[in-house]
Amino acid sequence: MNKAWELIKKGNTSSFYASLGNLLLVILKGIAAFTSGSGAMFAEAMHTGADSINQIFVFSGSILAERKPTSRFPTGFGRLINLFCMGAVIIVTIMAYETVLEGIHLIQHPVPIGNLGLIIFSLVASMGIDGFVLLKAIREIALETRSEGKGLTLISVALKNANRASPATRLVFYEDLVATFGAVLALAAILLTKFTQIKSLDGVAAIIIGLLMGGVAYRVGYDNMIGLIGVSAPKEVEDKVSFMIMSDPDVTDINKMRILQEGRFYHVESYIELRSGFSLAKAGTIKARIRDQLLAYEEITDVTLGIIEDNCIQDWRPTETPEDKK
Repeated sequence: MNKAWELIKKGNTSSFYASLGNLLLVILKGIAAFTSGSGAMFAEAMHTGADSINQIFVFSGSILAERKPTSRFPTGFGRLINLFCMGAVIIVTIMAYETVLEGIHLIQHPVPIGNLGLIIFSLVASMGIDGFVLLKAIREIALETRSEGKGLTLISVALKNANRASPATRLVFYEDLVATFGAVLALAAILLTKFTQIKSLDGVAAIIIGLLMGGVAYRVGYDNMIGLIGVSAPKEVEDKVSFMIMSDPDVTDINKMRILQEGRFYHVESYIELRSGFSLAKAGTIKARIRDQLLAYEEITDVTLGIIEDNCIQDWRPTETPEDKK
C-alpha cells in the first residue's frame, strides 16, 4: 500500500489538477450546451470532455511510468506514458471530428441561442480553471527542463522547452493552451451571434475549436509516436551529459555517445577516453566515479560506460557549457 501511494505521489501534478478542473467544467458546459443550443458551447463541452478523459489517462500513465526497472524490464517503464498519451490522442481525434461536423451543421441550419447567463458563467469559469492549470503546466515545464524564467517570460520558456518536458506535462500544456483560447473564442462568437445578424459565427467557432483539437491531437500523437519508437535526447541534455563527462580531470575525450529518451528519463551509453598510463583497476575506479556523477542527475536512470585509451584524435566537439549559456 505504501509503495502504491509513493507512486501516486510521483504522478504528473499538471494532469491531476487538469482532470479535477475539467470534470467540473464538463458538467457546467454540458448543461449550458444542452439548454442553449449553441454550437460553440457544444464544441467547448466536447473539448472539455475530451480533456478530462485524456488527463485521467495521462495521470494514470504517469504513475505507472514511475515504476522502477525490473529484471524482465531492465530499462524501466518510461514509455508507458507514451502509450497512454496515444490512447488519449485517439479520443481527442474522434471528438474533434464530431465537433467539426456539428459546426458545419449549425452553419447550414443556425439555431437561436438561449440561456446566455449560464453560457457566460461556464466560459468565464473555464478561462479561470484552464488558465490556472495552464500556469501549473508552464511552471512544471520550467521545473522539468531546469529552465529559468519569471512572470511573463515563463510563457516563452514553456513554448521553447515544451518538447523537452515529460509527455504528460506536454499534453496538458498544449490542451489547456487551446482550451483557454477556445473559451475566449467561444464567448466572443456566442455574443456576436446573439446580438448581431451574423448567425453563422456560432458554427464557425465550433469548427475552429474542433480543428484546434485536431491540431493538438496531431502534435501530441507525433511526439508520443517517436517516443514509443525510441528517440535521442534533446541537444541540451546531450550537452549537459558531455560537459559532466569532459569535466572529469582524467577524461581526455568522448569517443562515442548515445542518449536514449524514454518518457522523461534518459539512458546514457558512451565510450570515453582516459589519459594514458592507468592500471585496469584505476580505470575502473574512474569509470565508476563518472557513472555515479551522471546517475546523480535526476532524469538519468541508466548509464553504460566503456573505457578506451586516448587515441590522440579529438572525436567529440564540445559546444557551449551550461555556464557559457547563462
